[in-house]
Formats: sequence, C-alpha cells, structure tokens
Amino acid sequence: MAVSAGMIAKAAATVLSNEKLRKGVGWTLVAILSPVIVLIALLCSIGSGGADHNNQAVAAAFYGVSYSTEVPAEFRYHIEEMRTAFSLLDSAMASVNGQTESGNGLDPIRIKAVFYALCFGEDAPSARAASRFVECFYTWETRTRTVDVENGDGTVTSTVEEYTVAVPVSLYQAYANLEAELGRTITEDDKSNINHIYSMIAGAAGGGNYNGEFLRGDGSSIDLDVSAFTDPNSKNAADLVTYAIHAWESGWGYVWGTYGDVLTESLFAYKLEQYPDGVGSYEDFIRANWLGGRTTDCVGLIKGYGWLSPETMTIDYGSHGMPDIGANQMYYSATESGTIDTMPDIPGLAVWHDGHIGVYIGGGQVIEAMGTKYGVVKTELANRGWTHWLKIPYINYD
Repeated sequence: MAVSAGMIAKAAATVLSNEKLRKGVGWTLVAILSPVIVLIALLCSIGSGGADHNNQAVAAAFYGVSYSTEVPAEFRYHIEEMRTAFSLLDSAMASVNGQTESGNGLDPIRIKAVFYALCFGEDAPSARAASRFVECFYTWETRTRTVDVENGDGTVTSTVEEYTVAVPVSLYQAYANLEAELGRTITEDDKSNINHIYSMIAGAAGGGNYNGEFLRGDGSSIDLDVSAFTDPNSKNAADLVTYAIHAWESGWGYVWGTYGDVLTESLFAYKLEQYPDGVGSYEDFIRANWLGGRTTDCVGLIKGYGWLSPETMTIDYGSHGMPDIGANQMYYSATESGTIDTMPDIPGLAVWHDGHIGVYIGGGQVIEAMGTKYGVVKTELANRGWTHWLKIPYINYD
C-alpha cells in the first residue's frame, strides 16, 4: 500500500503528541529522533526535492512557514508550540544578556537549537521553565570596579564597588547542567542533532573557502568613526554602507560570534570556550592575524552597525531595536526581498545565500566578512554565489 505524505506526517505528529506512545518508545528515543521526525514530516508535506528539505524543516520552527492544506493539524500544533517556546527563551536570554559584559553574551541560536533537539513534541514551557532552561547556560560572578562619586562639595572621590555579572558557561558545563535539570542523559546523538541544527541556522563557523577575487582593506585602526554618517541618530541604509566601508578600510578580521568589538585576550578566550570548533580550529591563525583588532562575523557586521551607540561610540549588544539573529534569520525575517536577478540598485541592501550575508555598497560591489582566513573584504556582486537580496529589517531605506 502506498503511504501518502499526509499519513507519514500525521504518524510522526501522533507519536510526538501522544503521551502513551512517547512512553512506549521511550523519552530518550523520542528526544533523539524527534528532529528527524520533523524533517521527514515537513519534507513530505512540503513536497519539494533536494537539499532544501532540511532547511525547510528547521525553518518551520525557527522562522515560520506557510503551510499547505496537506500538513496535518498535529504537526502545525507542535511547530507553533516550539515557536512559542522560542519566544519565551528569547525573553529570558535578553534579560540575562543585559547583565553580561565585554561582549560575552549567551548565544540565542545555540540555546534554541539545544531546546529544539531535546524538547520538540512537548508543550511550550511556562516562562519560569524557559528561564530555568536558560539558567543552565550561565552562572553569576561577583566582580569589582572603580567608580567616581561626586561629593556634595563638588569634589570627586574614587571608590571600589562590587557588582554581579552573568557569565556564560562552556557548552560542556551547560550539558551537565541540563542533564541535572531535565533528569536525563544528553547523548552523542543529541549533540550531533544540536550541532546539525545550529549549523543550519547560524551558517558555517569558519566562513568556508573562496577562490575568487577579493580585496582586503589596508588599514589597521580600531577606531570607530561616525563623522561621515548622514544621520547618526537613526539606523539607515546610507550609514550602514559607510560603516561597512570603514570596517573594510580598517582591516577588520573575522571571528565567529563577534560583531565589531576589539578582540581582547579575554574576549578571545571566551569565544574559544564558546565555540571550540568554529573558533578553536582557527586559534593559531586568529592569534597571529586578528588578536588586538576589531573582528566580526558576516551578520555581525550588520548587527554591529545596528548596535552602535554614536553618543558613546560603543557597540551595545541587543540595542536600538536590532535583535541578535543569524544570517538566515535576518533573511527570513525580511518583508522585502527577492532573487538576486531582481535586485534593485540600492546601496545598503543585504545580499544573501544560505548561511552567509553581506552588504551591497553600490557600483556592483559588496562588503562582507568572508571568513576566518579572509576577514572583512570587498568583492564583486556578480559571480559570488549570492542567491537573494533583502531590505534588512530595522534599517530605514526611505
């Protein structure tokens, strides 16, 4: 008997939604296989072929999709529950990241990839349960700092005060914390699923390789410069172009998970711990070429402009209405976009292909944080593999 796409998707959703069936196959097995079930279900319900299946499946949870009438209601329910959970996780992470410092914030994509792999098929958690899940990824640390206090007579006295800061823990420690919180073992299969989902959403950690022509900037300045901005008080396409060109001219490097801050020893140590593969695999190269300078990854180039506070000349994580999202999330959240052959000649548009994004600066040229071995470079728009263009959400194009 032929098995229809709807039958497979419905069976997958039924296993995930029925408590007795979940217990029958075992929670551990469901946790390991549920992302695979999701891939199969959405693969069958969408009906397109080739390598896009995995991206479309994960996109349903991370970005939202338009469902055909053939997609079972049970499947839609679990996707919407996951999206509700993601919203609660985002709120919890935003609260924590407001209490971190030196760019050492939680990675929203990583935490949501872990939650997806371990918890798909369950109802969305309460806000408190979402916070407890996020708590597994950080600890609190008491530090001291020197502050100046103005006295009543106008004199200023320096004093040392204690303060508390949230500090992300290593992924190894986060897994140990989650095992204690969830009361289950996180297996190697779980971790493989998590890494697969994370890579699909965040892109390739090292930025990949490129054999075409590109031009490196010849500067080495760590200064930020807004003197040529048309309107420092707004986030607009013209100033994004100016910011990207300045990053290129200043010779910024590339480090996964950064967004324009100076790569200090402490920030580098944190990124090595946070991304043992994506950054650790390039440790010697980064130390020799990028340490002490400003660094970014591809979407970090755009987020860094969004988070730049001209009044203080600092890049303040998560500020000015720009969320912490990946290259693919930025594309999927755009309300105006199209295939690259339909791209209008508007400087400040973003150009995108799966896992990577750059800034179009006009004249057929793009500024992009290409990869660890390249840094921020200038390339030609044509023949670079871009598949789509988009107006970046949170940027004004008027």
